[in-house]
Amino acid sequence: MFRHLLVPTDGSQLSRDTAARAVAFARETGARITFFCAEKAFPTMYVGTGAIFDAQAPAHFHAAEDAVAHDILRACEELAMQAGVECSTRALASDEPYEAIIAAAEEAGCDLIFMASHGRRGIKALLLGSETQKVLTHSSIPVLVYR
Repeated sequence: MFRHLLVPTDGSQLSRDTAARAVAFARETGARITFFCAEKAFPTMYVGTGAIFDAQAPAHFHAAEDAVAHDILRACEELAMQAGVECSTRALASDEPYEAIIAAAEEAGCDLIFMASHGRRGIKALLLGSETQKVLTHSSIPVLVYR
């Protein structure tokens, strides 16, 4: 059975519902959880000669993203603590959230990725992409999709 779950979260309502279900699942199976939040990476800037650039911009951007991620993770941590489920948290900045999710699961030694799907279909899925679909396609770790 699964002993260590990675639960990616973005703070959306669906993601919060998924975290709550993952906590219940972990409690029932005796598993522990690593909650994960993929932060946006600082955008690549292409500038020419004479461009004005604030050297502190990347640090300010990362600090703001980090604060949001830690607020999201803190709420998940509270859910787990209330249920008596052992957990840890992790955040990582990445241009590709699905790659960060898979890397976090591998680094933490997780044996299941428990994640939400927004259920986009058709043209919306094509245009917006699906991080869940990308994780399903690229992960060698089993993925449980909650909707």
